[in-house]
Amino acid sequence: MADKGKFYITTAIAYTSRKPHIGNSYEIVLTDAIARFKRLQGYDVFMLTGTDEHGQKIEEYAKAAGVTPKEYVDKVAGEIRGICDLLGTSYDKFIRTTDDYHEKVVQKIFKKLYDQGDIYKGEYEGMYCTPCESFWTESQLVDGKCPDCGREVKPAKEEAYFLRLSKYQKQLEEFIESNENFIYPEARKKEMLNNFIKPGLQDLCVSRTSFKWGIPVTFDEKHVIYVWIDALSNYITAIGYDPDGSSDMYKKYWPADVHIIGKDIVRFHTIYWPIMLMALGEPLPKQVFGHPWLLFGEDKMSKSRGNVIYADDLTKLLGVDAVRYYLLSEMPYASDGSITYETIIERFNSDLANTFGNLVNRTIAMCNKYFNGVINEPDCKEALDDELEQFALDTVKKVEKCFETYRVADAIEAVLNLAKRSNKYIDETMPWALAKDESKKARLNTVLYNLLESIRFIAVLLSPFMPETSEKIFAQMNCDIKDYDSLASFNGFRAGTTVGKAEALFQRIDTEKMLEEIHAKQEEAQAEEEKAEEKEIPEISIDDFFKADLRVAEILDCEPVKKSSKLLKLQLNDGSGKPRQIVSGIAKWYKPEDLIGKRAIIVTNLKPIKLCGELSQGMLLSGEKGDDVRVTFVDMEPGAKIC
Repeated sequence: MADKGKFYITTAIAYTSRKPHIGNSYEIVLTDAIARFKRLQGYDVFMLTGTDEHGQKIEEYAKAAGVTPKEYVDKVAGEIRGICDLLGTSYDKFIRTTDDYHEKVVQKIFKKLYDQGDIYKGEYEGMYCTPCESFWTESQLVDGKCPDCGREVKPAKEEAYFLRLSKYQKQLEEFIESNENFIYPEARKKEMLNNFIKPGLQDLCVSRTSFKWGIPVTFDEKHVIYVWIDALSNYITAIGYDPDGSSDMYKKYWPADVHIIGKDIVRFHTIYWPIMLMALGEPLPKQVFGHPWLLFGEDKMSKSRGNVIYADDLTKLLGVDAVRYYLLSEMPYASDGSITYETIIERFNSDLANTFGNLVNRTIAMCNKYFNGVINEPDCKEALDDELEQFALDTVKKVEKCFETYRVADAIEAVLNLAKRSNKYIDETMPWALAKDESKKARLNTVLYNLLESIRFIAVLLSPFMPETSEKIFAQMNCDIKDYDSLASFNGFRAGTTVGKAEALFQRIDTEKMLEEIHAKQEEAQAEEEKAEEKEIPEISIDDFFKADLRVAEILDCEPVKKSSKLLKLQLNDGSGKPRQIVSGIAKWYKPEDLIGKRAIIVTNLKPIKLCGELSQGMLLSGEKGDDVRVTFVDMEPGAKIC
């Protein structure tokens, strides 16, 4: 295969605040699939991923955990890299922003930009969001909160260094407008131009003095380099960029062919990052692709909502390739995707077990049954064969076209459709009927050869998505013709090959049984968390106590939660005029009819959480002694405040 040149692809580096959930893991699997496909085509691919490890938030997390910031990030970075490895990603380098070489080059970048006047010292006064590590003006806030994450902000004023974004505004605007594929999808491009660039860029704060966990500014020890210059520079420091003289590797791979990032950080990668590169005199990346989010049902995943799914838990249930398949096939191109245990199992059974698995299993089984595993040259062709052949050749073109614009879900659907067409071909040709007629033996041989060749196409095209499954298919076929160029014609399976033993690629899942197991584990984890919280009862101030909004509520309706033996779902009138639902673990002590019509005390301002798929918007107050639990009933009007 001819070398098609270099292809440099990166993920956003993961922030080491906590273990990533499955939504975070989507990006690394998406990027890996693109990298694998490019390698398959013959490109010299370099894939970069890693971790972003500095900042005030990390300093605070470490303090709360009673460890140093470095100890904290070492642990979380290890978890993040472990998940990348668990999911079978083929990254070429894993960078950490605490790596010595990275820190030294970032310091040089900062000094270079300062020396040439692109960074200057000033003072920042505004509203600061610690989780996002962003300053905002009052006019930028949404309902008084951070416009990015919706959390509380606090006033902040400190001396800082600034990057002159305004100096490069016109140059950036012209670049984006003259490079139509720089920001993908198109909607993200319009958002950046119309909402951020054209209204006018404000200079960017690039240093801080209010915390210490960061890369020191070499010429001003009070300051640490703020997240943007530190984190974004990883894309060039990882491959050998140095203001004093870059490596041959940097000269080979830069500019990046594409940065794969979440839609929430497109602004940083298409405004701050290009301007930094312009100021350094370096080429800009060819493309920035902002992918959507993977939601749990209709909600963004968060631990506080109780709807977090982790990659390691999911792979234990389904296997690595099944998780990869779901992530890549379920995410739409430009809108958010959704994940629930029910839909994961449904896709596993329908696509993996029924379509791919069934096709491979029965084809290999028929080869062994009718020809002792040996399939010879096809010499009895019919029109149906031409249809299957053309479908397979067209699938290759579709997959290639989809990858050109990173429509990965569409690419995997094209491969699934080839498997469906192949299953239909079995129904059309009826090999079991041909086997009964000795005069149809040549035709049966041709049919099975075509099926093996179609499966070979599928195995090659599946390799970027499900590499382990692809290898299993090749092993069952006893076939080693795996290169992309072999898909140019429909005759790559070697006649005379003895196929292996038919083995199920994916065993169908008993949906009800698995969901019961999942919900049992969720209940067990919740119980353990509650016990852990009970071990230590911290002192609180009167102000802390009054943060809890306690109200009287009437229980209008109550029913068991279907997926749990412990939970009841209550519909309440809390006097607000709005419906409220609370899920409570009191099914052992109360029947629904015991509660309907009663008035109880509830906590109204707890963060909502999902328990066994049901939303709980508060807590029912009760007393507990030993193994006995009693709800606190009162004779007061709904809405009455308890104080």
